[in-house]
Amino acid sequence: HKIVLSPMTRIRADDDGVPLPCVQTYYAQRASVRGTLLITEAVAICPRAKGIPNIPGIWNHDQMVAWKEVVDQVHARGCFIWVQLWATGRASEMETLRRNGFELESSSDVPIAAGDAVPRPLSDQDIQAYIREYAQAARNAVHGAGFDGVEIHGAHGYQVDQFLQSSCNRRTDGWGGSIPARSRFGLDVVRSVIDAVSKDRVGVKLSPWSTFQGMGTMDDLVPQFQHFISRLREMDVAYLHLTNSRWLQEEQPGIKIHPDVHNATFVRMWGREKPIVLAGGYDADSAKRLVDETYSDQNNVLVAFGRHYISNPDLPFRLKMGIALQKYNRDT
Repeated sequence: HKIVLSPMTRIRADDDGVPLPCVQTYYAQRASVRGTLLITEAVAICPRAKGIPNIPGIWNHDQMVAWKEVVDQVHARGCFIWVQLWATGRASEMETLRRNGFELESSSDVPIAAGDAVPRPLSDQDIQAYIREYAQAARNAVHGAGFDGVEIHGAHGYQVDQFLQSSCNRRTDGWGGSIPARSRFGLDVVRSVIDAVSKDRVGVKLSPWSTFQGMGTMDDLVPQFQHFISRLREMDVAYLHLTNSRWLQEEQPGIKIHPDVHNATFVRMWGREKPIVLAGGYDADSAKRLVDETYSDQNNVLVAFGRHYISNPDLPFRLKMGIALQKYNRDT
């Protein structure tokens, strides 16, 4: 079927980034229909990438053992599970970084908003180290924990996005200053991860129109993402995952977004050869329209659900049978 569990941060790891036992239950419940693709919450690739308390990691043995138990539960139910890999960059919480002995880092010394902490620009050596960390995290996930694949988190204002967009990336060296240079970090991450686990086990998530955490305001946004996505096509990654801007408007009604544009340009240029996952506040009706009407000529479009999947662990069955969905609780 075409329903995907969207990655959602759940803050259910201990202080060392080891997933708690309840994480097994959470993913096992949502592996309720055989053949379902589950994408995990974002998982830190290394200690310095973990800028939010109680998010899980995938850099050490204990973390891999805990994730292996999750993966086994999902596989036993005939489903697939990919892990989302991230580094938080300037979107980190300062207290968390200080407690663990790390600095606030990003592509440039540009804070998310006026008055926020100013990040230290990463050196070339730092950047190369992060690229290696992504590759090692992918190996740990696939070869250590048994995940079916990895999704690189290039969305929502986190590290890869901080290099991709000029609203944050003000560099003038080989890592910024032009569309290809801003794409370089993310593409090098993808290449390193492909080398680690193969192209068929690598997906990428992007959020072109989101202004969350200071993104989405660059003048050449469309050319930037067209360039990046075209290179992903050349690399032949397993899938592309795009978030519409609608989810942010629901969360913060007063925020300025691009209300008259959506991801159609990028969906069309991605083509029909590999799957494309679309997320953005869909319900039963809007998801059906997306697949049956908007992209009726593309059989590769999948729909990711987030909050509805929390309140409806058997979501694919409910959608198939036309059963009303339980309302989600934002407070949880």
